[in-house]
Amino acid sequence: MAKIDQHGAAPKGAMTRGRKVKILATLGPASRSPEMIEKLLRAGADAFRVNMSHGDHETHAETIAAIRAVEKAIGRPVGILCDLQGPKLRVGQFAGGKAVIRHGSHFTLDRNPAPGDETRVCLPHPELFGVLEKGQRLLIDDGKLRLKVIRASEDAILCSAEVGGVISDRKGVNVPDAVVPVPALTEKDRRDLAFAVQHGADWIALSFVQRPEDVAEARRLMGGYGALMAKIEKPAAIDRLDEIIELADAIMVARGDLGVELNPEEVPPLQKMIVAATRRSGKPVVVATQMLESMIESPAPTRAEVSDVANAVYDGADAVMLSAETASGAWPVEAVTIMDRIASQVERDPGYRQQVSFAEVLPDHTTADALAQACASIIQTVAISGVIVFTGSGSTARRVARERPAAPMLVLTPSQKIARRLALLWGAHAVTTKDIGSFEEMIAKGKRMALRHGFGVAGSKLVTLAGVPFGTPGSTNLLHVVTLTGDELSRHASQSAS
Repeated sequence: MAKIDQHGAAPKGAMTRGRKVKILATLGPASRSPEMIEKLLRAGADAFRVNMSHGDHETHAETIAAIRAVEKAIGRPVGILCDLQGPKLRVGQFAGGKAVIRHGSHFTLDRNPAPGDETRVCLPHPELFGVLEKGQRLLIDDGKLRLKVIRASEDAILCSAEVGGVISDRKGVNVPDAVVPVPALTEKDRRDLAFAVQHGADWIALSFVQRPEDVAEARRLMGGYGALMAKIEKPAAIDRLDEIIELADAIMVARGDLGVELNPEEVPPLQKMIVAATRRSGKPVVVATQMLESMIESPAPTRAEVSDVANAVYDGADAVMLSAETASGAWPVEAVTIMDRIASQVERDPGYRQQVSFAEVLPDHTTADALAQACASIIQTVAISGVIVFTGSGSTARRVARERPAAPMLVLTPSQKIARRLALLWGAHAVTTKDIGSFEEMIAKGKRMALRHGFGVAGSKLVTLAGVPFGTPGSTNLLHVVTLTGDELSRHASQSAS
């Protein structure tokens, strides 16, 4: 492993990515050991997801500790996302464990706890009985069975089976046509959120978001620790997407439940719309679920899966996510490696720049936004090898990334938690380093770090952004173009040799 040098950064070339989109990999039984975590990082993973739906707190604590140990050894900030389970609506139990619902037959969901049969079963969620109406759908077992409401009362919901089949104990229920009066945070989620905060998770992913109030409640419980990612997996969330984006720190396009509750053909345009809307806000957006699903069992993806990942990269998503592919699959390292190769190939495509800039991004009326836009404009006019961003809060890096500049971005921050959080930001290579105190120090450190991390050679031009007075969050008001000289390259070479 690479060792951290005296300046608090990894040596040149250690874990510096050639691509801008990030890879978020889920850890699980197949990948949570320190050895596998290091292999995944070196294969291309930038951050790790801990799925709170599976496993206990003891196992999750060991996983987080293993990530931090590998992070320290490698010398690169690594983001950790704890993904909350959210409420799960399920049917009750059946006599014999299962039953067969015939196509076109009537089937009743009621409040009677007696074991169910082919005509009825208990639905142990009284809050649903008051909101369902005639014509609305109920999807059972990830949409394998589809029921349409004929009549709903406080005690029973009579349905017709549009798609029948085998139904068994405790199968999940999706309600796509109504806002379900269930809070996004269950008691388990509250315990898991407290655990995630206590163990220093950089991101908390909130499931079952239907309304902005769900996001506000989670943020209140977080108490200012970590950053909040809202998962868009309920059709109801689409209706209030802008409000949800405004309250969240990032968005995840969670295509699993979204694909269950919507028709399959509706998901791709919605994905593009959510990505574009989040990009306009300047906040990270992650595309998730079934991206390389066949690699759970196969060492190679299908052509359709490769196209799916490529499309997310072309759309300008900040990160793409692997779920069971790395958590429990037989080929976790290969899945990360192939995702890295797909993303890198897309970003080398001459047409990528035009594709990734499809979303019109208008700057806010602030000096920082004007400078970020000016930075992107300079890169289009002058041959710039890198953007050096000095930031204490990460906001300047997010503003620059929103423009999707052609040059890579080196983010220098005194905050380890900000560096870790930026592991999911498009194009950001974050390094934790001491803060600067003067303009001269800014220029000298920017050049030195650019050389150390491979952001330029002799003659390269760099754009530097910072705020004066230095060390004041949110004060970005300075843009400066510098040129690396041969003397600086020689000094860097001699320092590296010594």
